[in-house]
Amino acid sequence: MTVITGLDVARLAEVDPFRRTISEHGLGEHGWIFTLGVILLAAGSVAIGVSLVRGKLATAWSVGILALLAWSAGLAVTGWFPKHDWSVGPSLNGSIHRVGSLVAFLSLPLAALIISRPWLRHPEWRTPARVAAWLGLGSLLWVAGIAGGIVLAENSGLAWWQVMPLGLVERGLAATEVAALVALGLWAARRTNAAGLDLTRADHPAADPG
Repeated sequence: MTVITGLDVARLAEVDPFRRTISEHGLGEHGWIFTLGVILLAAGSVAIGVSLVRGKLATAWSVGILALLAWSAGLAVTGWFPKHDWSVGPSLNGSIHRVGSLVAFLSLPLAALIISRPWLRHPEWRTPARVAAWLGLGSLLWVAGIAGGIVLAENSGLAWWQVMPLGLVERGLAATEVAALVALGLWAARRTNAAGLDLTRADHPAADPG
């Protein structure tokens, strides 16, 4: 989000953050900065997934970890394939970009909710679990808001991006999802550095963690 904020400030005269989506920064001469930032975020997300598994907060190839990997893959696709101007007609790159964005935006909140669920009543780790869960739920509410805008647009005859400040909504969603990711990362770091590093299977509250 630091990269996006910097680009928003630097390109304020060109890109309206209330109406234009984040992916708009992937176009033009500064597009490589956007792409680099997204790819680094995807790589960092994979590293957090590894930390969650090493700390036994989730098991390898569990649904929660797979959702986190889907978020990373969606980010990488979104960064690599640029946004398309649909007013000039369809585009394969644009379609891939759109699918990548959808996968990323849906997968991260699911990962946060699934991974945190077994720990919500754990005496030591319930607080970080609940923070991750609430941020995951908040992300889903942003997605639901966008979906509601699309339904409203279909009933009003307007384009769906005209019934809401799409840029602002997308930035709110992105900020909430990155916050959820940071919460997972900090939780994994605390867990790994716990006193004695006694991360036994018996400490986990469920037989099949998210």
